[in-house]
Amino acid sequence: MNPRRAAGAVLGTGVLLCLLAGVAVTALGVRVDGTSMSPTLHQGDRILVSPGSEGEARRFDVVLLRATGKDALLVKRVIALPGDRVAIVSTPDEPFQVLLQEGGRGPVRRVAAPSWASQAHRTSACCGPDGTRSARPGLRTVPPGAFFYLGDNPDLSDDSRAYGWGALDRIEGRVGVRAFPVSASPDIGNRPVLEEYRGPSP
Repeated sequence: MNPRRAAGAVLGTGVLLCLLAGVAVTALGVRVDGTSMSPTLHQGDRILVSPGSEGEARRFDVVLLRATGKDALLVKRVIALPGDRVAIVSTPDEPFQVLLQEGGRGPVRRVAAPSWASQAHRTSACCGPDGTRSARPGLRTVPPGAFFYLGDNPDLSDDSRAYGWGALDRIEGRVGVRAFPVSASPDIGNRPVLEEYRGPSP
């Protein structure tokens, strides 16, 4: 095969692979609707779920789930797992402080997420016995088979504060990568960390 034909074959194969990848992303990817996960995920982004991750939750992962009593698919971040104790404390200086006691033992620590600092302005005490908003902050234990979840844009997110504990068996998978737009980083990012907490005990 002469060099020109070889180059044409390589180019044709590349174009075909790009088309197949585009079809796969469109067919298999889930489109993000809304701004509840901004700036981590944006309206129109397409995400791919890790195969075999149905019903699984790891602390601070982003998952695709169906809220209890709702059929719509949600994209949210896992905050607390079964046995953890969780609360949200609001103060005049910091209206949105998420507290976590891993496994219900040891120190109560603060969940620090890069996106919350600039976007959380509304007071939001939590949690009631079912994991929803409450008039006063209170540490609640996540029951077996459940988890607590939030959006990365908490002021504009309907999450556990509205729907209560999530059910592990309603997780459709862990979000693995952002497949579209191609110019964006495939990494989901903005993963929270745990920090020391010295504020009032809820």
